[in-house]
Amino acid sequence: MTEAQNERSKHQIQALHMATEIIETLQEHGEMGVSALAARLDIPKSTAHAYLDTLNSNGWVVNNDGQYRLSLRFLEIGGKTRQSMRVFQAIRPHIDELSMEVGEVANLGIEEKGKRVLLYTSEPSEGVFDNAPSGQFAHMNWTALGKALLAQLSDERVDEIIDRHGLPMATEHTITDPEELYTELEQIRQQGYSVEDEEHREGIKAIAVMLQYEDEPSPVAAISISGPKRRISKKDTEQLIDSIRNTVNVIELEYKYY
Repeated sequence: MTEAQNERSKHQIQALHMATEIIETLQEHGEMGVSALAARLDIPKSTAHAYLDTLNSNGWVVNNDGQYRLSLRFLEIGGKTRQSMRVFQAIRPHIDELSMEVGEVANLGIEEKGKRVLLYTSEPSEGVFDNAPSGQFAHMNWTALGKALLAQLSDERVDEIIDRHGLPMATEHTITDPEELYTELEQIRQQGYSVEDEEHREGIKAIAVMLQYEDEPSPVAAISISGPKRRISKKDTEQLIDSIRNTVNVIELEYKYY
């Protein structure tokens, strides 16, 4: 741990760290009993029970006959947070239109704390959803959106993200080497779009275009289309890129007046 991290840790409340770990564990594994949670986190059962009981009494988890899960209060808070974001309000209708136009899933992604956040997803009736829910956080090197977001950041910021989160592998196609990633980011900056080819999930392909607007408080954003590789590959790639770019152009033009 660095000196700066040590200094920050002095002012942090360890009980909140533990509560956060419990919430994240329940998010990952779904319903869990006290014993399973205690074993997973290597803490006494009495400690696990005390935390779960407190979270339950405050409405953050639900106790179903001794099996605990996260409550829907997280959905309420996440929904209100997203609804308050100007970038979501302004861009959502255009994501819906893009999805209908290309017949594939269209996505809006932003960067937060070095991760790609899937802020909004629009799925046509014939589209195939890849089980990535709105609000999902993912490593930036896994997705077309993530790489398009990274391409808008400085090398210093990219270094910080790599130092903090690493470049973990999701599939055998994931970029895990920093030099290879920097080479691809430079290519994305030059061509204006990124491609995800089974780098996050086998069989899924995506194309993303950077979204740039003159509004400093707003997060770095990008738009993508995604779907089964066999279907995306059969479509005209340039036409798909043009459709995303046209959407981006409209958004960038309208955003300043929203």
